[in-house]
Amino acid sequence: MSTILPVFKALADETRLRLLHVLNRYELSVNELVTILEMGQSRVSRHLKILTGAGLLSSRRDGLWVFYSAPPEGEGREFIDAVAPFIDSDETLDSDMEMAATIIEERVRKTKQFFNAIAEDWDQLNREVIGEFDLPGAIIERMPRCKVAVDLGCGTGTLLERMLERSLNVIGVDGSPRMLELAKRRLVEDEDRVSLRIGDLEHLPLRDGEADFATINMVLHHLSHPGKSLKEIRRVLRKGGLLVLADFDKHDNEKMRVDYGDRWLGFDMRNLALKLTEAGFALRQSTMHPVRNGLTIHLIVAENTQ
Repeated sequence: MSTILPVFKALADETRLRLLHVLNRYELSVNELVTILEMGQSRVSRHLKILTGAGLLSSRRDGLWVFYSAPPEGEGREFIDAVAPFIDSDETLDSDMEMAATIIEERVRKTKQFFNAIAEDWDQLNREVIGEFDLPGAIIERMPRCKVAVDLGCGTGTLLERMLERSLNVIGVDGSPRMLELAKRRLVEDEDRVSLRIGDLEHLPLRDGEADFATINMVLHHLSHPGKSLKEIRRVLRKGGLLVLADFDKHDNEKMRVDYGDRWLGFDMRNLALKLTEAGFALRQSTMHPVRNGLTIHLIVAENTQ
């Protein structure tokens, strides 16, 4: 009884029901929730604290930002699954969900706008962060010879150019039309072996099992839902195909959000390994490489086991 009472007390409030309804689907920051609920931050934070204390929400700090979502497992998850059909049937909560969807769409729009704006300077910006470390070379070293390889978030095509050394055909996917224009120019001499596709990395424009090899290079930290993207990558990769993932280790450099449009301030290895496992990958190799500004890069090889 002492365990269940705080849960029912936490739900005995309209605002907290609204929060649970939205956060059962999306992970959102406090500021985003303030916008959705049209309430002051202190009031929203108080309700979030009550729901978290009852085990109905989990929080994640990323630099100066705090994100909330429903827990993925445990007693709180079981309770939410039991009551969600009743909460979801309340049409008065639909406007909150619509606003949350709009916020997620705005995240994507801003990311695309950012990369279109800096496309011409992207290679130089990358060098400013990576420094002397030959990240494309390290990825190619881990890439087997194959028929079809895909670079997800291919940018201006720098890595695609080198992937042609080991793959008969390459596919580049990016959400920025301007980036793909620059990639097309770079790869014009091999255009018969290159397919450039505009697309969302959470809904990839590839068939199931179309690729023998995939890489996502310094892109995951720009995405709203990294785990969802990894599941999509597994879908388009044949069984036994390899994924090479490169991304920052967890850090607290807020400047990366402003200068490079980062959504996440890196990932610790435990988090990445968990996301890969949940997506259907088996971890095969992991190394860490220090770069500039006190940052470190994870370089991971994983195999599609499904």
